[in-house]
Amino acid sequence: MKSLLCCTFFCLIAVTGSAQDRLTKCTSELSFSEKNTRSLSVSLAGIGVITIWGALQWDYFSQSPHSGSEGWFANTTKEGGADKLGHLYSSYVISHALSSLYKHWCFEKENAALYGSLSLFAIMGYMEFGDSFSEYGFSYEDMIANFLGCTAGYLLYKYPDLAGKFSLRWEYGFKPNGTDFLTDYDNSKYLLAVKLNGFESVNKTFLKHFELYMGYYARGFSDDKDKKERNFYLGIGLNLTDLFRRYSWKKTAVVLDYIQIPGTYLQYKHDVNEN
Repeated sequence: MKSLLCCTFFCLIAVTGSAQDRLTKCTSELSFSEKNTRSLSVSLAGIGVITIWGALQWDYFSQSPHSGSEGWFANTTKEGGADKLGHLYSSYVISHALSSLYKHWCFEKENAALYGSLSLFAIMGYMEFGDSFSEYGFSYEDMIANFLGCTAGYLLYKYPDLAGKFSLRWEYGFKPNGTDFLTDYDNSKYLLAVKLNGFESVNKTFLKHFELYMGYYARGFSDDKDKKERNFYLGIGLNLTDLFRRYSWKKTAVVLDYIQIPGTYLQYKHDVNEN
């Protein structure tokens, strides 16, 4: 539910930024003071939404502050580590949404990348702070995952050449389990896509139409089944992002740079639990 609220909120402000950009074109770079004011307003808006919703729905400030370790990818963890990758991926995507908003507000791209990542890290940090006053508790692992996601978001937004080679993606399967699909870890996969057309050595060969994948997913943890899986996998598939972009489906191409369509690649998996 937390991820759903955050993604909805930041998608809305990103869309708002895009709409404003259509009405007013940037004529000059914003001053340092204006950048700070705008980024602070976004951060405070996010913190305000989390405070209100947290108090109403997540029992924020109902307990004394406490923290603890939730573990990473061990078989004894709540979600087999998939929830940590969910934090990393969400931070990555939302930092890009904020960076896009700032760019629409006339930030230079480098500054938009920096402010977007820093704003998101502050907001997610506040969410963990709020968690410490609830039944959830502050999670060091969640905070580290948030930091890694914001860092990846910063690097892949600032450096187009890097983004042309790599992207982080989330795949949602065909068997939904629950209403909050963003925390439906039994139906999710998280992966790093390596886009071969981003490498000069192969971008003029037939291999440019393909991508390589390295990913992880857990099964059986959410339902507390007897048989649990922790799967690492490698895959190869068509570069759908490039395909749709070449045929002028640019918006679809952007979406496919963050979302992996199920069944569009071949994979080899290894279940760690079978060792």
